[in-house]
Amino acid sequence: MLALPVLFRNCLTVKLCKLRCGSSRTSGEPSGQRSKVKVSTDMAVVRQAVCEAFWGMCAADSMSMPVHWYYNIQDIRRDFGGWIAAFSSPPDKHPSSILSLSNTAGSGRSASSSSKNRGDVVGNVILHDKLDLWKSGTGSVHYHQGLHAGENTLNLLCTLRAARTLASGGFADASLPDARAAVLSDYVRFLTTPGSHADTYAESFHRSFFADWRDSSPTSPDEILKFAEKRSALKLSSPFPDGQLNAIGCLPMIIPFVLLSASANEEQAVSAAVEFVKLTHPHPKVPKYVSIYSRALHAVLGGASVRQQAEHALRKLDAWDACQSYSHKAARFPASSADRLKVHQSAVNYLGLACYNDGALSSMFYLAYEFHDDPKEGILANTNCGGENCNRGAALGALLGAGAAYSGRGIPQEWKDDLKDGQELIPEILKKL
Repeated sequence: MLALPVLFRNCLTVKLCKLRCGSSRTSGEPSGQRSKVKVSTDMAVVRQAVCEAFWGMCAADSMSMPVHWYYNIQDIRRDFGGWIAAFSSPPDKHPSSILSLSNTAGSGRSASSSSKNRGDVVGNVILHDKLDLWKSGTGSVHYHQGLHAGENTLNLLCTLRAARTLASGGFADASLPDARAAVLSDYVRFLTTPGSHADTYAESFHRSFFADWRDSSPTSPDEILKFAEKRSALKLSSPFPDGQLNAIGCLPMIIPFVLLSASANEEQAVSAAVEFVKLTHPHPKVPKYVSIYSRALHAVLGGASVRQQAEHALRKLDAWDACQSYSHKAARFPASSADRLKVHQSAVNYLGLACYNDGALSSMFYLAYEFHDDPKEGILANTNCGGENCNRGAALGALLGAGAAYSGRGIPQEWKDDLKDGQELIPEILKKL
């Protein structure tokens, strides 16, 4: 079993975690008993941090899903009658959709001649009933057409399935090859099975992976791992890396590797995340960004301050000075006010509204810094900042959720109740911890 499930296999519910967190110690207890109570309490708090991180990433992704890639934030107010404040279904049309320009044969936008010759991966290998939406002449199809309020995007579904595989796999730890093989095997089975999900969009890393996978179509865990390792080595050594892979969409699927390494040391947790992301996002710059995020999340799971970890990350990203300027501006206005939200929207627009890692992580850590003790408002602000808010939100939600176990402000229960995919998969994952 992974280190975390070994520690918490008798802690089966979030409620039980809270009860153990409240365990009291009396002066009459023997010192050894006091030590055992403290260890039990610490383990329960870490487990609660893991639980809230799962809920936080799902809530942030689902909240943003209907306005994913809204680059003109005024379109949010127009389409939804104001700023997003609850889970919603996506409209049929997206005001700035470029889905029809995306490459259905692999990564990026319009297909190259070589990828055209290989045929569409969308419709034939993955997203079996969605090709007509990608090739729609209207050019305004919503990326997540087919989803409903409270449902999660394809990336988060893959994340939840990765967590379930890791939690139930009986691995020595999440950084070992057999853990990666099992997750990749489930990933291949999930995406290549017709009707396995309702999402319309699969970003470049999915399309690139399966454009290469279909040549030999390996199915066993060992074969898929060997294929992915060979592919990764070739792409990481290429003088022309695929820039579409250097995107914040690299973070959701590594989050379970960090969460389920919460009781392991930091290097083991970071290794688990980095070694896996090389197989899905083989770009030479990605490991650096995944390492920065993984170290922050692992530290917060252990009780470190979200705000301090965000500052540390922003300094590494050379974004601290800019963030401080926006933070000072935001502080002039009341919390949760429209004026303060406007400052946050300006900050995210300046730091990085799109998917590319340097800007997107700077925006995410800025929001983590500002909302370090308020997951609900942080998730809503992220949504209403627009742009790449789903993957940015998943990373933010996990951080804020983990920190909430120590601050006392968790993910709202009404949100948890309305998260359809979360309600189906998170309890199953938690039972295996």
